[in-house]
Amino acid sequence: MLEKSFVPAEHETSLYENWEKSGAFRADPNASGTPFSIMFPPPNVTGTLHLGHALTFTLQDILIRWKRQEGFNVLWQPGTDHAGIATQMVVERALDKEGISRTALGREGFLERVWDWKQQSGGEIVQQLRKLGASADWERERFTMDEGLSKAVRKVFVQLHQEGIIYRDRRLVNWDPNFRSAISDLEVENRETNGSMWYIRYPLEDGRTITVATTRPETMLADVAVAVHPEDERYADMIGKFVTLPLTGRRIPVVADLYSDPEKGTGAVKITPAHDFNDFEVGKRHDLPAPTMLDETACIWLEEIRSELQDIEGLASVEFVNSLAGLSREEGRKRIVSELERLEWLEKIEPHKLQVPYAERGGAIVEPRLTLQWYCDAQKLSGPAVEAVENGKIVFEPRQWQNTFFAWMRDLQPWCISRQLWWGHRIPAWYAPDGSVFVAENEAEAQAQAGAGVVLTQDEDVLDTWFSSGLWPFTTLGWPDKTPELARYYPTSVLVTGFDIIFFWVARMMMMGLHFMDDVPFRTILIHGLVRDEKGQKMSKSKGNGLDPLDLIAEFGADATRLAICAGTGPGRDIKLGRKRVEEHRAFVTKLWNAARFLEMNGAAPVADFDPAKVQGSLSRWILTEANAAIAEAQQALSAYRFDEYANCCYRFVWSCFCDWFVEFSKPVFAAENEETAELRTVSAHVLGLILRLMQPVIPFVTATLWEQLGYIGDFTAIRWPEAMVVQDADQARAELNWVVRLIGEIRTVRSEMNIPPSQKAPLIFRDVSSENLARAKTWEEAIGRMARVSEVGVLTGDIPRNVAQIVLDEATIFIPLEGLIDLDAERARLAKEISKNEGEIVKVRRKLDNADFVARAKPEVVEENRQRLETFEHDLERLKAALARLG
Repeated sequence: MLEKSFVPAEHETSLYENWEKSGAFRADPNASGTPFSIMFPPPNVTGTLHLGHALTFTLQDILIRWKRQEGFNVLWQPGTDHAGIATQMVVERALDKEGISRTALGREGFLERVWDWKQQSGGEIVQQLRKLGASADWERERFTMDEGLSKAVRKVFVQLHQEGIIYRDRRLVNWDPNFRSAISDLEVENRETNGSMWYIRYPLEDGRTITVATTRPETMLADVAVAVHPEDERYADMIGKFVTLPLTGRRIPVVADLYSDPEKGTGAVKITPAHDFNDFEVGKRHDLPAPTMLDETACIWLEEIRSELQDIEGLASVEFVNSLAGLSREEGRKRIVSELERLEWLEKIEPHKLQVPYAERGGAIVEPRLTLQWYCDAQKLSGPAVEAVENGKIVFEPRQWQNTFFAWMRDLQPWCISRQLWWGHRIPAWYAPDGSVFVAENEAEAQAQAGAGVVLTQDEDVLDTWFSSGLWPFTTLGWPDKTPELARYYPTSVLVTGFDIIFFWVARMMMMGLHFMDDVPFRTILIHGLVRDEKGQKMSKSKGNGLDPLDLIAEFGADATRLAICAGTGPGRDIKLGRKRVEEHRAFVTKLWNAARFLEMNGAAPVADFDPAKVQGSLSRWILTEANAAIAEAQQALSAYRFDEYANCCYRFVWSCFCDWFVEFSKPVFAAENEETAELRTVSAHVLGLILRLMQPVIPFVTATLWEQLGYIGDFTAIRWPEAMVVQDADQARAELNWVVRLIGEIRTVRSEMNIPPSQKAPLIFRDVSSENLARAKTWEEAIGRMARVSEVGVLTGDIPRNVAQIVLDEATIFIPLEGLIDLDAERARLAKEISKNEGEIVKVRRKLDNADFVARAKPEVVEENRQRLETFEHDLERLKAALARLG
């Protein structure tokens, strides 16, 4: 006997443990079936489950479970990413608490501590994904630093170096001065900040000055030019002349370059190639030097400019500039601005909003820094990836994301793949005392290249985390070895991910897969949006609107959480999610449980040899026909990756069709004992079983519990996706019951609009009704009476009674006499008042939305909220007017 209610916490853990122990999630490359595979976007080993994870892993799990039901040979490959900078930060912070520094431990000692941490605390997110119900093949779990993947990374690096695609170069990188390492663009967060624009006059040799506007006056110590637009008439005669740089005395040229915007600032910009990405490109175009004036900790460093310092009275002072050495960039800025002001080279200061780059992990302000790093020439790898999308070998869903992909791929810069960290794949390059470089998969091979007796030192740097994760689709399957898994599951079927890493991860997997496997890494790239709160706002700690999926699972259950995510996931759009949404979907789980319990209490039980084609009763044939429609709609939705449509069609069929109508229609039949009762019990159990199979991909825990406790035949983890059934006279049954459903719905609407008390029953009088529909009304008179509060069903024989509400249903006009049920005058007055109130609200909201200034300035979610309010008011107005018209 089912418990009174479903308590997720009492079932989820034990169910999941049993599934895992039974091998239900295990992939077998030697088994039959068309292969279907999905790779985890490997979460950081330092990570904990957040809503973004809950979204992407729920969608993947739905596809995986569905394809298992369809009989595919399924692999869901799990694993975690070593997350270089994030993991090193976690372990360093732990060491700080012990009063131990990374450098004191040394590289080997530190790495030992990282591996210890990974063993004890890393991978917490893997356990949390189990709580979500993720049915991955955990026996195959990989880690981007495990021995097999490390071997593959070294092989890839060596081969790409031999092909000239990996090389060393001195270029600008994003530099984290706290970690003293290059970081990727993805690890940089630009924040709008209130800053200043300083206007500084630079003197020309002919006595004139040119004013440059800058947000970083301290970098002027390394200026090498002033750039103006070639068509800016204000500066036309200055191009090719020289200015003397205040404070340092360096002589620098005025150059013409399209980078300078005549509309911004003064139209003249200082060029500091070593400290600005745009300036670096200008410097290359004009063959300018690129001296550095900040060290690896972002303190002022004068070694590369000291030789050019000159004492020029009133313009430059070697002593002053030397006094800046070692100061932080912030303190250096204060002193430089003060000195410029004293020397009267500072023209003015204006408030200015600017985007300041912060390191996402540590929070330091990121510096562009000119360093010697290892690079991958992504441009050489990009062609086949672009072609694969153009010819349809890889398809983006939704399709518009391919335009974003093409835009990124057209503007590829060399990819900086080295990081100044200790945790990660150490670069397989060794250096001889004379600076010679030997790239090899191991030290012995490097030594063989260098020759006996040559002392070699391995590169201290490690590879960017994205380098190893770019190899994920094939290295996790055993590459470079030719494994059965690689032959069976590559290319993978679908990649599910967010739009924010299309370039950083998705494109790199495409480039690497095509280069090393000569085939695409996946057939479809399914791009989902971000999770936002119920008002459509971005979740953040500062707003206090963030949600922890583990809290949602603990309170409402994994099924409700998964169903809410699924129902909100439209193609490429952001998902609005809040506690209320999850609570609403818990109500669905409860509704299903209660319906199953009611059927069990009324003797419904699965029958092994049940044949739907032999069913006689119209109610039974109707629910089987509706089930067929729901199965087809769900299949179509999942095939098109329309998770919202899949959830909604299940919701409509289960909540409305099955629970609200079928179960209610069944009650008097169950109360009797006859041939129809026995058939209906068998049919209701069969349809409930179909529902459990239909919804297993999205709500696996409650469906498994019901399947097992109600005695359905077969292992639930091996059940197949439901198929369409043959139903006798399906169209006739559907037409009959749908007509009754529509009739009851119309009566309920009228009663609600007229405020007829539920305790008051009213007769139903038909006019111009067909014999078929009248027969239907008579057949279902008990259900109509019980569910629509109707006292009797009759046909009009004389004049239309006074004071009736009218319903038009197909060919028939139906009257509900209201005399004695309600105060008609009071009801007319109430409806008129409500109509007037609604009309007033519509005028107010329309006035707002017609105001272009409001639409432009208000937050998008506020504008959308007003549009929804207008839609609601207009719908209510139409309904109220119809109700008033019924009263005459």
